[in-house]
Amino acid sequence: MVLSVQVTSYNTRELSLACLHSAFERTHLAAFEVIVVDNASTDDSADAIAAEYPQVRLIRSERNLGFAAANNVAAEHASAEYLLLLNPDTVVLDSAIEKLLAFARRNPDAGIWGGRTLFADGSLNPASCWGRQTIRSLICVATGLSSLLRGSSLFNPEGYGGWKRDCEREVDIVSGCFLLIRRELWERLGGFDERFFMYGEDADLCLRARKLGYRPMITPDATIVHYGGVSEKVRAEKLVRLLAAKTMLIRKHWVPSRVGIGVRLLAVWPLSRLIAYSVLRCVGVRRDALSVWREVWHRKREWYGS
Repeated sequence: MVLSVQVTSYNTRELSLACLHSAFERTHLAAFEVIVVDNASTDDSADAIAAEYPQVRLIRSERNLGFAAANNVAAEHASAEYLLLLNPDTVVLDSAIEKLLAFARRNPDAGIWGGRTLFADGSLNPASCWGRQTIRSLICVATGLSSLLRGSSLFNPEGYGGWKRDCEREVDIVSGCFLLIRRELWERLGGFDERFFMYGEDADLCLRARKLGYRPMITPDATIVHYGGVSEKVRAEKLVRLLAAKTMLIRKHWVPSRVGIGVRLLAVWPLSRLIAYSVLRCVGVRRDALSVWREVWHRKREWYGS
């Protein structure tokens, strides 16, 4: 067995079926398996997958384990040399899985490999990889420069601003939506840290791999569609989870002397948005956004102290 493809499904019935269809139709490896962990979906995802794809190894969880824990469960059942984490809201294009595997074999020292992601309309989805958080990047996020100047590598370092993901390159973080790793390294790292329920687990995995001397890479040859954020419907909830993950990453990976300033700079991000949208409300603009950021700030204890 060469490859184990892991898919974590949560209330994404039609998307999960489309993802599996594309994976089987556009992957022609001699030997690969697909493992799906269904996180207690309530939309009959598990039954639909079992009916349409009996060849899939389906694991039905009685509760929502989250992305990290569900992938750890899938990996325990995997038997291949390589593990591929694939989001259910993705569509595999043009033999992308084989191309990613070939890229990995050409660049074994990377340890973790990813590809290029597109939105449904074919435009670039830059979220296939990220730069690590730094004091400079947090200042750019807090001041809004990373949003205003997305195309700038200077002011959008976490997003690798200005890079169209059109060349092979070493990156800090490969997104968990399309992430290939040798099972040997996965086991050496102990898989995902399950304290990350959703968001941040891929960053943590890659940063721990880098500490062992590996250098994650991505290739534009392996391209998929990634819709993004489908299972996380409420924006405030998503932002709270994201901030909690980013806070945990700072506390876990930064040197102790910089953790305090890092966490405080991160907190400026939601505070600055709350202030900005409060001002805009006075002229009748973006009241919906104000309510989102107000809720995020009121739930500060959930993410600031994580």
